[in-house]
Amino acid sequence: MQLQEELARYGYRQELARRLRFRDLVAYGLVYMVPIAPMAIFGSVYAGSGGMVALAYAVGVVALVFTAFSYAQMVKAFPMSGSVYNYAGRGISAPVGFLAGWVILLDYVLVPGLLYLVASVAMHATVPAVPVWLWLLGFVGANTVVNSVGIRMTAMVTRVMLLGELIVLAVFLAVAGWALASGRGRFSWDAFYNPDTFTWSLVAGAVSIAVLSFLGFDGISMLAEETRDGTRQIGRAMAAVLVLAGVLFIAQTWLAAMLVPRPDTLLADGDVNGTAFYDAAAVAGGSGLATVCAVATAIAWGLPNSMVAQVATSRLLYAMARDRQLPTFLAKVSVRRSVPINATLLTGAVSLALGLYMATRADGIALLSSLINFGAMVAFLVLHVSVVVHHLIRRRSGNWWAHLLMPAVGFAVLAWVVVNANIAAQRLGLAWLALGVLVLAGLYATGRRPALSGLTEAQPSGRSLERV
Repeated sequence: MQLQEELARYGYRQELARRLRFRDLVAYGLVYMVPIAPMAIFGSVYAGSGGMVALAYAVGVVALVFTAFSYAQMVKAFPMSGSVYNYAGRGISAPVGFLAGWVILLDYVLVPGLLYLVASVAMHATVPAVPVWLWLLGFVGANTVVNSVGIRMTAMVTRVMLLGELIVLAVFLAVAGWALASGRGRFSWDAFYNPDTFTWSLVAGAVSIAVLSFLGFDGISMLAEETRDGTRQIGRAMAAVLVLAGVLFIAQTWLAAMLVPRPDTLLADGDVNGTAFYDAAAVAGGSGLATVCAVATAIAWGLPNSMVAQVATSRLLYAMARDRQLPTFLAKVSVRRSVPINATLLTGAVSLALGLYMATRADGIALLSSLINFGAMVAFLVLHVSVVVHHLIRRRSGNWWAHLLMPAVGFAVLAWVVVNANIAAQRLGLAWLALGVLVLAGLYATGRRPALSGLTEAQPSGRSLERV
């Protein structure tokens, strides 16, 4: 009841079903991040880090721990869906919130399309008789149906899928560890630090790639209106997921780095075919283990990972639409299922169209990955600023540790990563931001200046949203 009153204070009704517990949030976050995510991009991170792939993931964990802390501060202040869009809009100003939402759309809207595309290409390589477009259609269709049924169904399916991923990862860790103990591969700490290749700019560039594996812990904040036990659980779940996934990422990439069959070639030429991890798995356990890892990665990205990504995207569209900063039809909620049905269906359609188009481009996966990472990191930077502005400046908080030092360190680390990111990603990301500024100017010109309910006492206490 208290959570419903919190929403009412900001002018919203409780429309989404509060059915998720802490364990559901943790499972959701882990599935979104994919415990075996590094398997798909291991070669790119290895080559980009000069072989220090485990270090890149370790730095990524440290960088995002500060971001998780800032999320926890803001979700307690504003316990609602919308993530950085709401935190920046209410913590700084509505126009800044619009731009933050626009930037994070680059992450959330593109992520499902990327996941579907990676999974479909991988499954096509495994079963060439089934074309990429058919795999895409199957993955998108299955996930859209599950997400349309309701959040409880999504939570149940993701828990089952998570168990499968963890089993595959446990098998790889055990077999790889045994292989190294048996003399295959070469035991080394070079994956953490190699004096011959180490530079901070090199590590930062690799972290900007590795960040793709971490995206998803922040998606938990989108479920603030669907958790049963209070928004404090959101922050706890985000921290738990980030640490758990980080440990798993570091462990598997370290073992794989010691089993890479031709490390010099991988460093010189990169991972053109995206098979570096599976080549390492083949050294450890033969072609059987390599195939299991490849298929598990494809299924993980194509079903559970893209399923929860679709959930997060639909909640962002729903949050912006109910504030009339996107078309209001996206704010419609199914009375029977308590899900934003139009936003869910639109996310599926956009993901399918995006996946089909990018499948025709040779650089489709690389282009999507760069755009997604840039959008996420810029949104995280805005998040840190919103903590300082809302708590320290506006509310005159005396907690300098939580409301200044922590977000300032998080901002500095992420800014360092963004500056050293791929130049193409920087250009495309800034172009997207510039387009958002033009859209914002258009809203002002047409008298639709961004405004969020509950920011002032003079604003109306609520909006009547259409339900279907």
